[in-house]
Amino acid sequence: MINPKLFCSILSKHNINFYSGVPDSLLKGFCNYIYNNIDSKNHIISSNEGAAIAIGTGYHLSTGEIPFIYMQNSGLGNAINPLLSLIDKKVYSIPMLILLGWRGYSGNKGNPSELNLYKDAESALNWIDKNTSLDKKNIILYGESLGSGVAVELGTKYRFKSIILEAPFTSIPDIAQKRYFIFPVRFLVLDKFDNLSKINKVFSPLLIISGKKDEVVPHEHSKKLFLKANEPKETVFIDEAMHNNLYDFEIEKNVIQFSLKQWK
Repeated sequence: MINPKLFCSILSKHNINFYSGVPDSLLKGFCNYIYNNIDSKNHIISSNEGAAIAIGTGYHLSTGEIPFIYMQNSGLGNAINPLLSLIDKKVYSIPMLILLGWRGYSGNKGNPSELNLYKDAESALNWIDKNTSLDKKNIILYGESLGSGVAVELGTKYRFKSIILEAPFTSIPDIAQKRYFIFPVRFLVLDKFDNLSKINKVFSPLLIISGKKDEVVPHEHSKKLFLKANEPKETVFIDEAMHNNLYDFEIEKNVIQFSLKQWK
């Protein structure tokens, strides 16, 4: 789960201090935090998602600063039309961050199998292709932990601006076998997410981030992936970091620096 205080502090470091949106039960902790800790002039609760996007857009166009918009899980209907207009380069061409929730997580329905997660990711790319003029070569993929498997799979099919893998693994069977070493789990795991066999088929610029004290995915997995990956590639390995606290070590600076290189 996202730590609201840490998340907002990271946003603030990058001058994202204005919030607008519609409270949602799945975002209860986050909504409570910004309601109690963000000045009311920098936080406007809107009547629906479309209104929140309009408020954020007005803020951006008048100040040049980036707003943060949060929405209800069921609010896409109110958001779709303004979003399509705002991100279109022939209209306002406003850059946006798309954050996806996997099926089977955070209240979303469905079975989060390997194949289904790949389908979800492809659906997101297809939506972008059909509704915007954005080329895949201008998209940055960010896959964290399980998401690294999806990012690598997409990377074998398409060229992106770059791909960033946070706490990635070589494969799910490798993790399972190490944890349950007395059982033949390698042959029982159905969802392989075999990143190691695919990583040399990825030709987008690659950044791998890992904590050397990762207690979920051993750091050795990142080292193996990096050795087999194609150039250009970079690493950020943090001596004291574990699986879920990498951003405590300000890795956002490395992510931004790496991303800016690709835009030059």
